[in-house]
Amino acid sequence: MIITKDAQEIVWMKEAGRVVALVHQKLAMVIVPGITTKQINEICEEVIYANGATPSFLNLYGFPASVCTSINEVVVHGIPDNTVLKNGDIISVDVGACVHGYHGDSAWTYAVGTIDEKAKQLMDVCEQSLYVGLEQVKPGNRVSDISYAIQTYLESNGCQTPRDYTGHGIGSTVHEDPAVPNFGNPGRGPRLKKGMALAIEPMAHLGAKETQTLQDGWTVVTRDRSLAAHFEHTVIITDDGYEITTKL
Repeated sequence: MIITKDAQEIVWMKEAGRVVALVHQKLAMVIVPGITTKQINEICEEVIYANGATPSFLNLYGFPASVCTSINEVVVHGIPDNTVLKNGDIISVDVGACVHGYHGDSAWTYAVGTIDEKAKQLMDVCEQSLYVGLEQVKPGNRVSDISYAIQTYLESNGCQTPRDYTGHGIGSTVHEDPAVPNFGNPGRGPRLKKGMALAIEPMAHLGAKETQTLQDGWTVVTRDRSLAAHFEHTVIITDDGYEITTKL
């Protein structure tokens, strides 16, 4: 069941999104060679708690940290630990914050020091695919219009997207209906309506689309170990489009 949000719920979701945006603002300053993913997790927690929110992901389905830190070939759900970031790495950090029981969710991929052109192109294409998908977010369109736009853009720019991980509705729980795949034919799925809240999150691989989950049960990598990127915003559907909650 797809839940539309009332005015008060939207206020809380906007505040949760603002906190997530503050975390990413901080990450853009601190992600440098030499930092560990555990330190990144601690910094994110500090910002979340300092702004009156709680981490959405901590213990969600048993996840053992407050953010996901996914390096290079890791697509999603990387667990923060003592891994040290090196010059030339890329890292996706997925952040969720909860305010008054409502969530904001955003992932961003960051360059660590100086990265090569292939990595930069992957990041640029994946980020732009997010905005291409968002162009389809308006009342009357269908969920798969977003999916088709993202897939078409990624593939026309030499990237693939995994089939097992999707965007989603969001509100009083992190993951609500509907699922928002990053692939598919247009004109299918539920119609979009004012008040719906969606987390749109394209993932892109430089290689094949297939993924593999490692033995920890969380970390998802590209099967061919090609680089992966991940960009995500939470949006609220308005009268004629959308509003991003997870940016300042």
